[in-house]
Amino acid sequence: MSLIAATGLAVRYGGRRVLHDIDFAIAPGEIVTIVGPNGSGKTSFLRALLGVVPPAAGRVTRAPGLRLGYVPQRLHLDPGLPLPVGRFLSLPRRAPRDRMVAALAQVGLGDLRGQDMATLSGGQFQRVLLARALLGTPDLLLLDEPTAGLDQPGVASFYQLIEEVRRETGCAVLSVSHDLHVVMSASDRVVCINGHICCEGAPQVVREAPEYRALFGFGTGGALALYQHDHDHDHDHAHDHDHAPTH
Repeated sequence: MSLIAATGLAVRYGGRRVLHDIDFAIAPGEIVTIVGPNGSGKTSFLRALLGVVPPAAGRVTRAPGLRLGYVPQRLHLDPGLPLPVGRFLSLPRRAPRDRMVAALAQVGLGDLRGQDMATLSGGQFQRVLLARALLGTPDLLLLDEPTAGLDQPGVASFYQLIEEVRRETGCAVLSVSHDLHVVMSASDRVVCINGHICCEGAPQVVREAPEYRALFGFGTGGALALYQHDHDHDHDHAHDHDHAPTH
């Protein structure tokens, strides 16, 4: 049974059609990465799945009792407004102390509850956002370009963390990637969107697809190879570290 599914989904903003004819489903425990050029509708697709944007056509169905966790693109907070990590984690409803401590530990942070959000590094900030999403023990974790603004080591570290979270909790992960040079290791499926689903499949399959090449060119041949999971080797240790040219 799918956790969440879209059938014939279309999204419009005003008179402009952003997405059309989207058929998609994600299974329990699956990791799916959404890629596509700027303006291709990736974030709109995620917002439609979340129920924030109503479909112009088609429908979105969710498994009964489905728990969602959401990590947005980098959140902008007023640096002049004191906001301790603990208070942030308790928005919009108070979280128990032990749950906050456990969630921070789960994302590789110490007990930062008393530290101000404005003083966190970019990597720490994104991990706190992830900890907040994990407080509700989600069945499905949705990540909207969660590594925007992080340097390459920070990106790699974050995606390795996501893989560990999936392994420890069994939650499914649907991630929008802003960077073609990074697709998380162990992605079971990559979906390429440009107003509709152009192609989908295992990372190595999508990398060779004509539709993908037409959008991104042959110069990005290694884009989906970085952190690509090698299904013929141990899950924890085998990664393909090819690097694509920088644009």
